[in-house]
This record gives sequence, structure tokens and C-alpha cells, in this order.
Amino acid sequence: MSPFTGSAARTPSWEHLRVDLTDGVATVTLARPEKLNALTFGAYADLRDLLAELSRERSVRALVLAGEGRGFCSGGDVDEIIGATLSMDTAQLLDFNRMTGQVVRAIRECPFPVIAAVQGVAAGAGAVLALAADFRVADPTARFAFLFTRVGLSGGDMGAAYLLPRVVGLGHATRLLMLGDPVRAPEAERIGLISELTEEGRADEAAHQLAHRLAQGPALAYAQTKALLTSELDMPLAASVELDASTQALLMTGEDYAEFHAAFTEKRPPKWSGR
Repeated sequence: MSPFTGSAARTPSWEHLRVDLTDGVATVTLARPEKLNALTFGAYADLRDLLAELSRERSVRALVLAGEGRGFCSGGDVDEIIGATLSMDTAQLLDFNRMTGQVVRAIRECPFPVIAAVQGVAAGAGAVLALAADFRVADPTARFAFLFTRVGLSGGDMGAAYLLPRVVGLGHATRLLMLGDPVRAPEAERIGLISELTEEGRADEAAHQLAHRLAQGPALAYAQTKALLTSELDMPLAASVELDASTQALLMTGEDYAEFHAAFTEKRPPKWSGR
């Protein structure tokens, strides 16, 4: 996303999220523990807008997305979203569904790694938010459920039919999106849905350890790697290797590439600038 902004100031606070920025790591917490962090229209909009702001500021080097309490996110609030959509016309429904997709695109397209710290339920839209992250760090209580067909809707919601086959393969994705059955942590790790399985109650800690490791690394290299992983999903090999070549040529003119050589020569750790 472009770092150039208009005259609007940074949003000082967010009604539906708790946001902390420390040492280059943003922690974004869904904070409705009494509802297992069920999403509302406002929560979707806040996530979309927050990710855009953080992407423009370039002060974030890694982001942890977490849920307060005993669950990550139980999906869309049954009363505040599902009930409300029954009275919407087609144009309003299209606006809403486009907004949910914009959140997923923002997670995939932001120039920093996103780590989902998952404990307890990650269901419906909550499962897709975790799926869109670059890393899913989960404890043994985690369970993922893509519940869209269970409410009479397509399993391909919010980009799930695009992302899930690329993470776990078409066979597993078909089963998960068609049936909506929950996948508990051991199976999620086996099929590749979990990046790291921690001890119980340690997902948040492990996610932050990973985030700080990433924040101290070569941010531009990470940003370009993420961009290539997303862009090349639909490219033929010839286009992919050409994009790789162009990206590497640009990064070879950067400060971090020269810093690695200097550090190696001087037998010291590199001091990454993200440039």
C-alpha cells in the first residue's frame, strides 16, 4: 500500500479493537470475550481501516492478531450481522460482503507479516481471518471451523475457497468448506493449517516471540517475500521467475543487502534498516 496519505490524521482509538504498538510490533486484539469475539459490522470496518493506516505508516514490522479470553473469534455475530442481513437489499448485502473481503485482502497485502495467535474457537469469519494470516500459532485448545454452509451459504466466503486449497490442498479444503466440521489442533497441524503448535495457554506468547523476531529482521525482504507469495499464486512459472528476478535486482541495490556483506566481513550480526 502507498505510504502517501491525505490530510486525515491517524485514528487515535478504535471502538471495536484494542491496539498496541511496541518496538515495531502491533498487537490487534478482538475484544468481545463475552461473545467469543464475534465480529460486528463495526469490527470488520475497523480491521479494514486499521490495516490500511498501519500499512501507510510503515512503523509496523509485524502484527499479532489475537482474541481476548478463551476464544480467537467465533465469526459473525448471529444477531448483529446474520439477523441484520435478513432485512438488507441486494446492494447493501454486496457492500457488506465486499467489506469482509477487503479485510482479508488487507491482511494479505499489508507490507508486514501477520501472525494469528489462536486459542479456542476460530469459526466462520474467524477461521478465515486466521487463514489469511502469514502464520497461525495455536495451542491445543484451538479448533477451526469454516461454518458457512452450516448457515446455508457458500463455503467460499471471504476468499476461503481461494486461500484454503493453497494452504491445505484441494481435498482437505473441499471437506472443510463443504461440511463445516471442526478441525482440532492436532489435525490442523497435520494438514498444514497451523504453522506452530504450542503448549496450552502459550499461543499468545509464542506469537509475540515470532513477531519480535520478524520485527528485528530485514523488513523489506520480508515484505517482498510476502508480496511474491501472494502475487505468484496465480502466475505461470515464466512470469514468476521474471518477477523474482526483478525483485531481487531491486533488493540488491538496498541498504540491507550491503549491510549483510559488511556484517559478514566484520564478523558481527547485521543491523537491518528495512531499506
